[in-house]
Amino acid sequence: MKVCKLIPLFFAVTIFTLETHAADPLYHANIDNTEVGEVPDDFLVLDGDFSVKKENGNKFIELPGSPLDSFGIMFGPSASHGNEIRTRIYGTKKGRRYPVFGIALNGVSGYRLQVAPAKRSIELLKGNNLIAETAFRWAGASWLQLSLCITKNKESEWTITGKVWEDGKKEPTKPTISYKEIKEPRKGRPS
Repeated sequence: MKVCKLIPLFFAVTIFTLETHAADPLYHANIDNTEVGEVPDDFLVLDGDFSVKKENGNKFIELPGSPLDSFGIMFGPSASHGNEIRTRIYGTKKGRRYPVFGIALNGVSGYRLQVAPAKRSIELLKGNNLIAETAFRWAGASWLQLSLCITKNKESEWTITGKVWEDGKKEPTKPTISYKEIKEPRKGRPS
């Protein structure tokens, strides 16, 4: 799963929450006990120099801004549908270069909600294929909340929904982007 191109990316302390549509989270990452410079034991770094950093008493996972490439990290249990991933992401631009960042469900070839500021869009991808896109403006140097969910509607129909909103603002009631799928999603870990 490729999540980032360019520029530093920071993840919040309580970022990785994988939920079922039940009351309790299926998975929740707490990086408070992870040493600075390391990644949590249950995180699988696919590529990139991800590490826990600490600033103003808060720990977060950072991906440095160089080298310029695509990077990813996986965590949590494998699932096919009925789950939701939520995170809080901070990125910065440098000149006219923006980061591309997102979250994903169902493994490397699964569904990815991606913020692409240079394109002024939010994208929904299946593997590397763009399946939905909507306009979105992000100025950079601010926190965004992201949520991605896969829900089974009927026997052979699933809905993939994504929400993106500014941190500190109310979560939108309607999805920012959505897609109807007729093939059963394959099982895989979130990233």
